[in-house]
Amino acid sequence: MPLLPPDPPEIDGLKTRKPEAPASAWSPLKIPVFRLLWGTWVTANICMWMNDVAAAWMMTSLTSSPIWVALVQTAATLPVFLLGLPSGALADILDRRRYFIVTQFWLAGTAAVLCVAVLFNLITPPLLLALTFANGIGLAMRWPVFAALIPELVPRHQLPSALALNGVAMNASRIIGPIVAGALIASAGTAYVFLLNATLSVMAGFVVMRWRREHVPSPLGRERLMSAMRVGLQFVRESAPLRGVFLRVTLFFFHSTALLALLPLLAKRLAGGDAATYTLLLAAMGAGAIVTTTVLPRLRQLLPSKQLVLAGTLLQSLTTLVMAFAPNVYVAVPAMMLAGMSWLCAANTLSVSAQMTLPDWVRARGMSMYQMAIMGGSALGAAIWGQLATMASLTSSLVVAALTGAIAMLVATRRLTDHGLEEDLTPSREFKVPVAQTPPRTGHVVATIEYLIDPARAAAFVALMQDSRRSRLRQGALGWELLHDMSEPGRYLEQIVDESWTEHLRRFDRITAADVALRDRKLAFHVAEGPPVVTRYAVEPAQRSDTAD
Repeated sequence: MPLLPPDPPEIDGLKTRKPEAPASAWSPLKIPVFRLLWGTWVTANICMWMNDVAAAWMMTSLTSSPIWVALVQTAATLPVFLLGLPSGALADILDRRRYFIVTQFWLAGTAAVLCVAVLFNLITPPLLLALTFANGIGLAMRWPVFAALIPELVPRHQLPSALALNGVAMNASRIIGPIVAGALIASAGTAYVFLLNATLSVMAGFVVMRWRREHVPSPLGRERLMSAMRVGLQFVRESAPLRGVFLRVTLFFFHSTALLALLPLLAKRLAGGDAATYTLLLAAMGAGAIVTTTVLPRLRQLLPSKQLVLAGTLLQSLTTLVMAFAPNVYVAVPAMMLAGMSWLCAANTLSVSAQMTLPDWVRARGMSMYQMAIMGGSALGAAIWGQLATMASLTSSLVVAALTGAIAMLVATRRLTDHGLEEDLTPSREFKVPVAQTPPRTGHVVATIEYLIDPARAAAFVALMQDSRRSRLRQGALGWELLHDMSEPGRYLEQIVDESWTEHLRRFDRITAADVALRDRKLAFHVAEGPPVVTRYAVEPAQRSDTAD
């Protein structure tokens, strides 16, 4: 289902952020395909939380060693770091629908093996960790492909609401999953949690199979995995808006994770605090996030995205300070509701910004690295704030996290400029695809574009060509250089190196309206009668010589 192109006014390949009537928070659910996949996503996240609770509880029954219990969480999250980018690359290369289905059956198979191992008393701490790691592989594969599918399912103006509904799914499952798992463990046993997990995962897989998505393979064939990963990393490195989003999401989760990481100790410290108190605080946070979904469309109309992230961060810092000194649940529960509201406000806004900055051909790779930034910031933050709480005190750690989080985001908001414009990523076929008489089968391809300009405008031209460098590298070029003729001051050569002839042609499939506008700005400097001369070379392999020079 193609994403309908937006229709705002354009300024030289950039789209102004035209105010629109806010989409209803629940309007994406009116779209049958989104409703179907969103229900699948809710089910998948409930399964994830059930599996985490059951695996952690099972490990406590197998061993009393704290390190084995702690390693359960490590085994569950490590695959995101190891496989985040490869899974995102595969989701961009392969048929996303089929890939999503495979991830569901992978998770079902892992849960089934866990169930059998528990029922037949074959489970051991190492085996439990291995199967938890295998389950984490499925989760690492599933998240990027689902994130990449969302913009296909809803119109652009409904994308923020659709992503907010994903946040609702996460927070609702955070409440439902542990409750269901706890009830099953108490009444029937841990094995039946894994059995239910496998059953729900299989059902979700069959539901996705009902979706008839047309996959259009590239006539150039599939990208190679290593090349696709390189291009994904290159795109992020050369995209200033995306780097800004990654910086802010890392800062936010690095500091906000202090509250979640230390929440069990906070719950225990409250008057009459116990395990039920901890569950209540988590539920309050989830409820706050769900409530915020209904007001986010209006908030987006009132505040720019950067200001909305800053407001969410400041509210998160305030709630962390309140929790640092909360004496009882009557103070803690409202504070945790506000924490959930601030979390969804900041996280959803950053997710929308990332999605808007990514073209479809690299979306899964970009969102996989976005998820890695979240996980990396959370993991590092949990370790640092936990260590600070051990060395100083629980209160001191939370106070430092709250204050530094607010200051860091204030500085980031000031330093990251926002001109109210975003690149028009609408695909364009305006560039003519080259045809070679003898296409090279191997080796790099070097293209040169010759410009003749007025030497008096050289400084402005060279500055503009830096935008061209970023554009070429984002499209996947291996290298870029601007050559200046030493004997003719007005003659410049733009040189682009591609990995192969196929990868050279693939860049023409990635041209956007913003690239066309950039070309027109470069042509405005060209003073020769004809267009710039384009020449393409195939790099010949070096010939070995057995004779001395």
